Amino acid sequence: MPAFANAEDVMRRALELANRGIGLVEPNPPVGAVLIDDGLNFLGEGWHERFGGPHAEVVAISQAGAAARGSTLYVTLEPCCHQGKTPPCTDAIIAAGVKKCTVAMQDPFPQVAGGGIERLRAAGIEVEVGLLGAEARRLAAPFCKLVETALPYVHAKWAITLDGRIASRTGASKWISNRASRDIVHRLRGRMDAVIVGIGTVLADDPLLTARPAGLRVAARVVFDSQARLRSDSQLVRTVDQAPVIVAAVVGAPAERIERLRASRVEVFECSAAPAPGALRPDPVALLAELGRRRMTNVLVEGGGELLGTFFDRHLVDEVHVFVAPKLLGGQSAKSALAGTGREAPSELPDIERPEIELLDGDVYIHGPLARRSSPQPQVGKRHEK
Repeated sequence: MPAFANAEDVMRRALELANRGIGLVEPNPPVGAVLIDDGLNFLGEGWHERFGGPHAEVVAISQAGAAARGSTLYVTLEPCCHQGKTPPCTDAIIAAGVKKCTVAMQDPFPQVAGGGIERLRAAGIEVEVGLLGAEARRLAAPFCKLVETALPYVHAKWAITLDGRIASRTGASKWISNRASRDIVHRLRGRMDAVIVGIGTVLADDPLLTARPAGLRVAARVVFDSQARLRSDSQLVRTVDQAPVIVAAVVGAPAERIERLRASRVEVFECSAAPAPGALRPDPVALLAELGRRRMTNVLVEGGGELLGTFFDRHLVDEVHVFVAPKLLGGQSAKSALAGTGREAPSELPDIERPEIELLDGDVYIHGPLARRSSPQPQVGKRHEK
């Protein structure tokens, strides 16, 4: 590998490496590391490849061997200084004789949280923090969300026509998006810990909600189903051995329905209810808190419009994935992506930070994290181990 042009190029390589771990390392963060000499020449690199496996810094040091002495380490996240699944990375860095460490961002994990940086500096290693920090924070956002709020990172996905409809006035929605867009959705599912839908969508479409082909992770399929109406002959129940099914029902839902589902090996999570127009529905925060307790890191809300609107109204969506098809449905009663209450007026600023826009055989795929300007997400207690 030729010498790097500058320090930013080195860190960008580390971020590129870290990205390879997404879907494999959760609930741990994706991390990349690169070792260089004083002339910006490459010595070694690594990334966190799987949960419980060696950390990026250790892999890079191992690859560099004796050349690591006197080198500079670039790493996307502060090296750990505690015993977890693996020994402290700070110990390996010090033992290797690394001279300088450039860190993109501090680790929010309470057992690190600046301690790794202090440990390195105490050993005489020069440490700089903040190079491409925003990019590193974006990459580690799901991990940071789980650590800081004990809630998973929420992706919301929908496909719409040019006139903003997710289904016709009759409820028909197959297929608004094209094959290329649906392939992206399957890849998204393949790196999620859970896929969440409403019972209305399940009763109307009888979806399978698995990744096809199989992805890096097997997502639990979660149904917002206040009265436990999920049918025993649905595809979800019939394929429960392929991927778990969780029904989120309100406390007091009919006991015979709950027993029927549990007899079919469907897990029923009875949670508190949240008021909704014309009904009581499971509280989405209570559900997310339970998924966070299980250390789920990324969850995908697929719809329908009422469920997506509920998550949007409660400021629970972290990132959106929108597929816009060059089609028209029309009709005042056709369904929109975000039902619920909605806003009183358009936002003055863009809602998606640095959106990425791709053309997929005619469909337009727009995705990116939502800006956080008000109504922060609820703090439900910090439970996490790395």
